[in-house]
Amino acid sequence: MKQSLHLNLGQTLTMTPALQQAIRMLQLSTLDLKSEIQEALESNVMLEADDGHGEIDSNEAAEARKSEREQASGKDSEIPENLPVDADWDDIYAGSSSAPSSSASNSEDEDYWDYRQANLSSTPDLHAHLVWQADMHSFTTVQRAVAEVIIDAIDANGLLPDWDDVAARLAEEFDLDAPAIDGVLGEIQNFDPPGVAARDLAECLTIQLQGLPTDTPGRPLALTLVESEPLDQLAGPNLEALAKRRSLARRDLDQAIALIQTLQPHPGEAFSQHESNYVIPEVFVSRSSEGWHVALNSDIAPKLRINSQYLALIKRADKSADQTTLKSHLQEARFFLNSLKSRNDTLLEVAHCIVEAQRAFLEYGEEAMKPLVLRDVAEQLDIHESTVSRATANKYMQTPRGIFELKYFFSSHVSTTDGGSASATAIQAMIKRMVATEAPNKPLSDSKLAEALLDNGIRVARRTVAKYREALSIPPSHERRRKVG
Repeated sequence: MKQSLHLNLGQTLTMTPALQQAIRMLQLSTLDLKSEIQEALESNVMLEADDGHGEIDSNEAAEARKSEREQASGKDSEIPENLPVDADWDDIYAGSSSAPSSSASNSEDEDYWDYRQANLSSTPDLHAHLVWQADMHSFTTVQRAVAEVIIDAIDANGLLPDWDDVAARLAEEFDLDAPAIDGVLGEIQNFDPPGVAARDLAECLTIQLQGLPTDTPGRPLALTLVESEPLDQLAGPNLEALAKRRSLARRDLDQAIALIQTLQPHPGEAFSQHESNYVIPEVFVSRSSEGWHVALNSDIAPKLRINSQYLALIKRADKSADQTTLKSHLQEARFFLNSLKSRNDTLLEVAHCIVEAQRAFLEYGEEAMKPLVLRDVAEQLDIHESTVSRATANKYMQTPRGIFELKYFFSSHVSTTDGGSASATAIQAMIKRMVATEAPNKPLSDSKLAEALLDNGIRVARRTVAKYREALSIPPSHERRRKVG
């Protein structure tokens, strides 16, 4: 093969560190952004929180401004006002974790610690709770060892989904027969919480029913049903057929079913650690006599600025290690502030565009929601669709109608009979209203709902109606039918 040289012309996009950081910050949620800002404040001496205080001497300030102008005339990379490129920042940004520093001396960290402690459950671990009860029990040495293996096999729901494998391992390891192993299991099943260590859902419910007083209304029938009937037959439209097949009075059956519904199918759930999730809106939308107003939530992140005192120490011609460090921190601080500004500007522009497009929803409700896709906003703002997607990810808007995720305002187009279009969200709202006002003894089928929508000028297929109905967690018509009187 003959070797040769060729000259090709082409365009490539170079992702500078500044642009990478801007893309990364645009996608951060409110809590992640706070952590990112806190980490930047702790690692960069040039950044400080702007609390409106701490003014420096006027001469020093003038020197600082002069130094900053000189530095700005250098080769700092510019960050575009918007982010026009589709790029996955996970592939191009090898940044550190956004978790805050563990320094306990900082009041921000202390507030964060208090927040987590206030929202974390103080309930003991299920495993520790069961081990404590096993220690209190009169097990033999071998039984105690077997109990520990069984407790280790219990999942977070408090059940034993892999009992066959556990039993086989116990038989081989301790040379025990099935009755001996089942005996230890039976003792653990008497532990708290009721229903723990059950091998399946039916056994879990049975254990709980057996633990109730014998005179509990509905208990005998509930035990019979749980032990002999498939559990999916104990709900919905199957009850009438079940009562007829077993020759049961419907009142007795309803009483037993009501008792079963009070039981806990996941006894270990109460011992799971949980943290309350609070939604903090990034955007506020309000209305006045002049129209709708959109504003960013100024409380979600502290205002930042360049530290004027450190900036005044920078001397352009000095090449010492300290000066190099200060200049490096200054450049990183500018990158960070520009990225933060770019994020806020893009978010505000996208929010403005959403509010303008969905004014009908804000004024009249879900059924007035207009069709809107990422491309519509991207074309209006002259940015890439991926930028709109990042700007709306994990971010919320507070409106007079409630708090909504920004992505909620986007829905696909459905053609109407007059040549217009309706949004999928509006159609779902119409289906929800129709079902809420239907006759209990004659619920609307998917075909009837499609016909009703057509009467309103919206042409959708029956299968599309079924998809929207399922998305709203509305059961089919035969399950919604109820007798009247």
